[in-house]
Amino acid sequence: MPEHAGLSVSTGLLLAFVAMAAITDVRWRMIYNWTTYPGILAALAINAAGRLADSRGWATESTQRAVGWIGISASLLGLLICGFVLLVCVVFFKVGGGDLKLMAMIGAFVGPQEGIEILLWTFVLGAALAVILLIWRVGAGQLVARSWSRLSTAVRLRSWSTLVRTSREASSEDLQTKLYLAAPALVAVMVVRFQLLGSLKLM
Repeated sequence: MPEHAGLSVSTGLLLAFVAMAAITDVRWRMIYNWTTYPGILAALAINAAGRLADSRGWATESTQRAVGWIGISASLLGLLICGFVLLVCVVFFKVGGGDLKLMAMIGAFVGPQEGIEILLWTFVLGAALAVILLIWRVGAGQLVARSWSRLSTAVRLRSWSTLVRTSREASSEDLQTKLYLAAPALVAVMVVRFQLLGSLKLM
């Protein structure tokens, strides 16, 4: 079995918070503060308590494995790094503040290394979902035809700005779709925390 296959208290709480965010994101297109803020506080509290227990000599290996704490330093670092990456995405891409707080929360639970891995999986899965929704809405043929038309125009005019401008104009029509990251994040957490791809390779 993979090392992370056991369901710790920390992982259970993380899945519960991300699942709630996924439900509200799918149903109401919102990730609410009453989901992310308590999640961040829970992650910091678990890891602060773990640090205290370790310093007092109360912690055993089995207790640490059952609770799943990573240490308050790793928790804070995960919170800051994952939050900063999403802050950049909020500034430059069409990503909401709720997504930022969701990823910061995930980082606080799992630390910077797994947090970045989950974040990358989330973007890959979110982009795939966005493409599927776009194809569903406009049709694969229309999508390919419009994309080819704009690309060939830009090549013919030797102007990349033409492609960018026409793409922006299209965004006011129906060729732009918002990334909804909570549901992909839920899948990403399960893939990384339970090492699902590693399990599949062993089968």
